[in-house]
Amino acid sequence: MKYALNITVLALFFIAMGGCDDFLTQPPKDTMTDETYWTNENNVRSFAWGFYTGYFQGYGSGFAWGDYFSGQSLNDDFAPTTPPDFIQNVPTSGGGWTFSWVRKANVFIDRVKEVPMEQEAIEHWTGIGRFFRALEYNDLVKRFGDVPWYGELLEEGEEEKLYKKRDPRTTVMDSVLADFQYAVENVREDDGADKLTVNKYVVLSFMSRIFLYHGTYLKYHEIDQDKAREYLQVAKEAAAQVMRSGRYSIANDYRGLFNSMDLSGNPGIILYRKYEEGVLTHSLNSYSNKEPQTGPSKDAIEAYLADDGLPITISPKYQGDKSIEDVMANRDPRITETFVQELRLNGQASNYSTSGYAQHKFLNEDIADLPIGVSNDNPTDGPVIRYGEVLMNYAEAAAELATLGGPTLTQEDLNKSINVLRNRPGIDMPALQVMGNQPAVNGQTYDDPERDPSVSPIIWEIRRERRVELMMEGFRLDDLKRWKKLEYVDTIENKDINRGAWVDLSGYPESVAKNIHVENEAEEGYIVPAYKDASQRTFDDPRVYLRPIPLDQITLYKENGVDLEQNPAGSEQR
Repeated sequence: MKYALNITVLALFFIAMGGCDDFLTQPPKDTMTDETYWTNENNVRSFAWGFYTGYFQGYGSGFAWGDYFSGQSLNDDFAPTTPPDFIQNVPTSGGGWTFSWVRKANVFIDRVKEVPMEQEAIEHWTGIGRFFRALEYNDLVKRFGDVPWYGELLEEGEEEKLYKKRDPRTTVMDSVLADFQYAVENVREDDGADKLTVNKYVVLSFMSRIFLYHGTYLKYHEIDQDKAREYLQVAKEAAAQVMRSGRYSIANDYRGLFNSMDLSGNPGIILYRKYEEGVLTHSLNSYSNKEPQTGPSKDAIEAYLADDGLPITISPKYQGDKSIEDVMANRDPRITETFVQELRLNGQASNYSTSGYAQHKFLNEDIADLPIGVSNDNPTDGPVIRYGEVLMNYAEAAAELATLGGPTLTQEDLNKSINVLRNRPGIDMPALQVMGNQPAVNGQTYDDPERDPSVSPIIWEIRRERRVELMMEGFRLDDLKRWKKLEYVDTIENKDINRGAWVDLSGYPESVAKNIHVENEAEEGYIVPAYKDASQRTFDDPRVYLRPIPLDQITLYKENGVDLEQNPAGSEQR
């Protein structure tokens, strides 16, 4: 399968988006129309491929990286020399306020019901259309909070339906939930190439991701605790259905999930994007290989437990951070699966890192020195959604439900989620236990001294496990938003996200030492990538949890008789 719009689908897309039925009374025979296109299931399937590149980016294409590793991410996992900042000004236009993909999904849903095919096929493809509509509305609500819901195809001249006030986010997400529920009931368990096409379990997996986000967002932003509980129950049950299916398991090779030339047989992959040399390629392997990197922060490195299952702040096995060997010794093995066991400093290596620490999670060493291992010609397959994330979604949803009057978090909940991840070959970390509301290892409770005091000890450990398991996979900023923890990205208040490895510059030649900035301009200490005061990032304005609505849209709506309220200044939208 090739993830690209073919000419037929692209032509149909413009026809559908323009609603040109009203304009063509006698279409030329060589023009694609509704009458000539929506005639069989193969054409329906071809139209559906057009959604895949919009929502299943994998490693992107060319020099774009999709949803995965990004040195420009605004979160606490990275230590860039110039930290990206929050949106400071209302944009004149753009900004993500567009409903074109909603319209495309509504076109699909509307047209499918008229295609001459079995009722089962109509219901399956309607479920596919509603699934993609749900994905788009998830993105819109994450960006803006309240947005107008369009649950039907609008035609030319229906301005009174097009220009309307924003619906409350919970109203929209209830409609998203209805779309997901329909898709779960009607989308086929298997349809097309395994792990390359949407099936019931892909739908359930995304359902666990999306309703974990919105359930925790509603809880921590104090918007609607009843809805938070409802959505978290949805997330937990969706994940549980995937787990009970027996279709997936934890892959033995952690890095193999991210640097494989072929993910088709990997039991830990639910959906992936297939790359092929000379057809569709990307550049993430190259970035992990020969090029300078934005390195992980000291804060991210210190999230990894010692291999006795305890935080490094209390583990007797932790060796300290005065050398890379000490940092990596006696740690959760995922640290060495993710990061190289050597420092890479500017002036010392072409693939240096801003923090000294460098990742190789996405690097395939077998092609590292081949033409396909560099530039934008990389053909390693890109995960879209994987079983490990579903297990983490289950664990967190179960823990959060327990704080909202739901069932108590049990040891069984952890054993079938987090401890499956810890018990994979090559990782073999001690099981996480829950005793009361405390985390424990080998029957001994503990409490990390570095824990955010506003977070319970057990939820702190579940969040840590999520961060480590999904490191650099594109989740961290969303996680901080839904937990209402964007203050973590403040480089002044949270200094460890502007710190890297400890170095003693006296041990390096001048060609290296001159490129390294150590804290307080000392000869030895932690690297500080953003060493200029002007480069610091502060967090003091909660408006940034949502994007502002572009000014041209407010004007356009006003011209059509609707006041499109801007997201409020100084507080999150309720």
